Amino acid sequence: MNYANQQLEEVKVFKDPVHRYVRVSDQVIWDLIATSEMQRLRRIKQLGATNLTFHGAEHSRFNHSLGVYEIVRRIIKKMETRPEWNPEERLVCLCAALLHDLGHGPFSHSFEKVFSLDHEKFTKKIILGNTEVNQVLSKVSLDFPEKVASVINKTYHDKLVISLISSQIDADRMDYLLRDAFYTGVSYGNFDMERILRVMRPTEERVVIKSTGMHAIEDYIMSRYQMYWQVYFHPVTRSAEVILTKIFHRAKDLFEKDYTFKENPTLLEGLFKNEITVEDYLALDEAVVYYYFQRWQYEDDFILKDLAERFVNRRLFKYKEFEFNSHLNIFKELETLFSEAGIDPDYYLVIDSSKDLPYDVYRSDGAGRIPIFLQMPNNELKELSKHSAIVDSITGKVREDHKLYYPEDLIEKLPNSEVKKQIKALLSKSYL
Repeated sequence: MNYANQQLEEVKVFKDPVHRYVRVSDQVIWDLIATSEMQRLRRIKQLGATNLTFHGAEHSRFNHSLGVYEIVRRIIKKMETRPEWNPEERLVCLCAALLHDLGHGPFSHSFEKVFSLDHEKFTKKIILGNTEVNQVLSKVSLDFPEKVASVINKTYHDKLVISLISSQIDADRMDYLLRDAFYTGVSYGNFDMERILRVMRPTEERVVIKSTGMHAIEDYIMSRYQMYWQVYFHPVTRSAEVILTKIFHRAKDLFEKDYTFKENPTLLEGLFKNEITVEDYLALDEAVVYYYFQRWQYEDDFILKDLAERFVNRRLFKYKEFEFNSHLNIFKELETLFSEAGIDPDYYLVIDSSKDLPYDVYRSDGAGRIPIFLQMPNNELKELSKHSAIVDSITGKVREDHKLYYPEDLIEKLPNSEVKKQIKALLSKSYL
C-alpha cells in the first residue's frame, strides 16, 4: 500500500472538549501531527491576549487545528457517497484542514500588524520549505505540498475543497466559534453544528445548505456576530492588544537606534531587521516572547519597561468611546497636553478601531465573499439573505467601534497643574 493510502493499525483518538473525539486513521495525518511545526502550535494561543479578559481562553492553535481537521473529516464522511464528491480529494482536504494555521506567530494578529507579516504566506512557506511538514507531504507525491498549499491559498482547482476550509460557512469558522465560546465560558457562540453538518450538500463549486436547515444557519451567523462583539472585540482585550503592539513598536524602535538592551533580543533580531527567515519564524512562540517581556520589565528605557510590566501584570489602559473623525481636534489637543506632561502620546494615547461584516454577498466587482446558498426542494440555489429576513437585516452592514486608550494611572500621578486639569477635563467628556 502506498503512503497516501496507508492506514494506522487502529484509529488514534484525541479527547476533545468541543467535538468529544478527534479521530485519526491516516498515517499521513498522524505523521503531520508529530512534526515540530505542528507541535509549535501548542505554544501559540488561539486568542492571543484574550485570556487577560476571559481567563479560560488558554487554548492553542494546535487545539483549533485538530478541531478543523475533525469537522472536515466528518463532512467528507457524509459526502463520500455523493457523486459530486471526488474521493481523490480526501487526503489533500484533510491535510489542508490540519495545516491551515501553521504560519501563525505569537499573539497572531498583533504580531503580524507590527511587523507587516502575513500568516497565510508563512503557512505556504512552511509547507513548501525545508521543513518536517514538507518531508511528510512529499512522501505522498512530489507535487502534494503544492496542492495542500494551494487549497489554503484558495487557488486549488477544486473549489468545493476550498469552500470546506475557507468560505462563509467553513470548518475553520465553525470550530473557532464553538471552541472559543467553550474556553471563554460564553454561551452566545454556540450553534447546532450537528444540524448544519446534516444539511450540507456538495455541488461542483461549493457546499450549499438544504433549505430545511436555514434556521441553523441563521443561528450560526448570529453566533458569529455576537462572538465578535462580545469576545473578539472586547474593549479590555483590545487594551491588552494595544499595549502588546506598543511593546513591539518600542523594542523595534530602540533596536533601530542601537539601544543597548540588558539582554540582547537575539531571537527577535530578524523581525527588527525585516529579514526574518522561515527558520527564524519557527523559532518564535509565545514562551519566547513572554521571556523577553519579563526581561524588559527591568530595562533602563522607561517606556519599554512600563509597557512590558503592564502587559505581564495586567495593568491595562483605560478606555472611552471616541469617534475619531468627528473629534480630531480633541485628539490633537490631548496629544499636545500629553507631551507637555511628559507622557509620550505615541505610546500612551491610542485610537483603536474595530469593524466586522457579519454576512457578505459576492458582488460583481469581485469584492466580498462567496455567499451561502440554500438548496430549495426543486434543487434551485437561492442566496441566503434572499430567503432569510434575519440574515437580510445584517447583510452587507459593517459595524464599527472606536475607542481611545490611555494610562489613567500615569495621569493621576502627575503633579497638580493646569495641564493635568485639562487632560482630565477632556477625558471626562463624551465623544460619541
